[in-house]
Amino acid sequence: MTSIRLTTAQALVRFLSRQFTERDGERQRLIGATWGIFGHGNVAGIGQALVEYGDEMPFHQGRNEQAMVHAAVGYARQSGRLSTHAVTTSIGPGATNLVTGAALATVNHLPVLLLPGDIFAARPADPVLQQLEVPYAGDVSVNDCLRPVSRYFDRVTRPEALIPAALAAMRVLTDPADTGAVTLALPQDVQAEAYDWPEEFFAERVWGVRRQEPDPLELAAAARAVREARRPLIVAGGGVHHSAAEEALRELVDATGIPVASTQAGKGSLRFDHPADVGGIGHTGTATADELARTADLVIGVGTRYSDFTTASGTLFETPDVRFLNLNIAAFDGHKMAGTPLIADARAGLEALTAALKEWRVPPAYVAEYTEDKARWEQRVDAAYAAGEPDVRPTQIQVLGLLDELVGDEDVIINAAGSLPGDLHKLWRARSPRQYHVEYGYSCMGYEIPASIGVALAAPERPVWALVGDGTYLMMPTEIVTAVQENIPVKVVILQNHGYASIGGLSESVGGERFGTAYRYREADGTYTGAPLPVDLAANAASLGMRVIRARTVADLRDALARARAADGPTCVYVETETADTVSPPPPAQAWWDVPVAETADRPSAVEARKEYDRHVSARRRHL
Repeated sequence: MTSIRLTTAQALVRFLSRQFTERDGERQRLIGATWGIFGHGNVAGIGQALVEYGDEMPFHQGRNEQAMVHAAVGYARQSGRLSTHAVTTSIGPGATNLVTGAALATVNHLPVLLLPGDIFAARPADPVLQQLEVPYAGDVSVNDCLRPVSRYFDRVTRPEALIPAALAAMRVLTDPADTGAVTLALPQDVQAEAYDWPEEFFAERVWGVRRQEPDPLELAAAARAVREARRPLIVAGGGVHHSAAEEALRELVDATGIPVASTQAGKGSLRFDHPADVGGIGHTGTATADELARTADLVIGVGTRYSDFTTASGTLFETPDVRFLNLNIAAFDGHKMAGTPLIADARAGLEALTAALKEWRVPPAYVAEYTEDKARWEQRVDAAYAAGEPDVRPTQIQVLGLLDELVGDEDVIINAAGSLPGDLHKLWRARSPRQYHVEYGYSCMGYEIPASIGVALAAPERPVWALVGDGTYLMMPTEIVTAVQENIPVKVVILQNHGYASIGGLSESVGGERFGTAYRYREADGTYTGAPLPVDLAANAASLGMRVIRARTVADLRDALARARAADGPTCVYVETETADTVSPPPPAQAWWDVPVAETADRPSAVEARKEYDRHVSARRRHL
């Protein structure tokens, strides 16, 4: 057997450069690039290997380890989970900074490869710099924090152990049901150690991303459940996009007339103007979708995990004999809500179900009902988006309305946290499957800017917008430097409302009286009711190298957005929004969400909030 002598790190980089995915006859590189911040623990190992094989493995320099994972996740989602990035860090804080990003990836079933440095395997000195000493276990390091948030974890303590670990990592990264963050912890001495590697380890390897067909008995039961329904409703989740099943969904809907509501991850499964698209569902859903959910006798979940936002914390599906049919590649999700499982790839399952239903359609009166309700909702969206006078300060909803006027099918809108996800889920008109990119599985503040870089790297031909509030911006603006360094033309829209608007509203509704949610001076009595802080986020973005356009009025904003979209470099639009939202208020929440309220309190706000909470809790049910 022919062998090649390389260090462990060199072998890993060379191995990763030769891994590919294939689905439906299309081949892609699995690891498109590696992100890195170097320190002791990876600079002499992975760092040297990336120099050694720079012509085979592209490299991106990051500024924050968590942000690097977000960028990799954005790239993976835009690539349909068929390609992702690796992320390398030093030991210590570099490694632990990965945990939040890893959790986000795993919660959202998005693949990312993490390569944190680790302490010495041979322990020539103990402890070493940044080592966490655990008195009861000598084989534990801070990297063990990544175990619960990784789909696969291994610590490569010998060079030859890399072979099975690397192959297992690739298997999990390409698994359509169990993918997420994959961690290979790399002791710094092992990274630099040489070994005679079998040449076959570096051969090109293609990992097929399977399309599991449905079981015939499950398919028959699913078709029977649909045929017996009078008011079925499809809930489209992120699995529709992951499977590239949008066309298959449209064909089923065109054939049957079943309306489609979408989760945050599934929005865009149908174009907004398709007659059967009734918008978002759940706490941040549309009135149309939520009313259909309340009266549905069959809920057909496609690639959804039924989060509390989707089910309104168990209060949304009110029909006493409502049943669930769950098409999902993951058996774990297929059995939720005591549903009839159809365990299959979303596209394969939808195509099979369409064929099994043949000439069956929902009653015409049902189609007329949701068509009329959809039209009424669109009128509410138009009213909320209405820009008003050109010389006034815009509201957050009007910002979305002006962006709605500007974008085309090719634009990508990215958001993750704050009040924007709710407004977007209710109001945004998704024009294409990859346009709506709201990370709401983990709803991680700071995700938007680095994710926009990842999306732009995956789809350089598409205008990419990162929508951030001031709270989110302050969490993680550092990757602006990366966008500037590599001239990645992302468009960052900063909406300044001087505080945590979403949590402030929630705090008020549950008796918390907006405590600790505003960016204001502290008064002598300890309250934060003074003037807004003189924080200039536009100046901050400019100081990081970004071109910044300030917009003070509706007219300014319309012009600024157009200029940003046309820009060929990273550009920021900064706008201070009207916080009262009296000009174009968004439609209120159409369903409940469970946030427990103090069971006993003296302050009237909390007492009243508890009464309202008890009223909603009484409507909750378990679907058995």
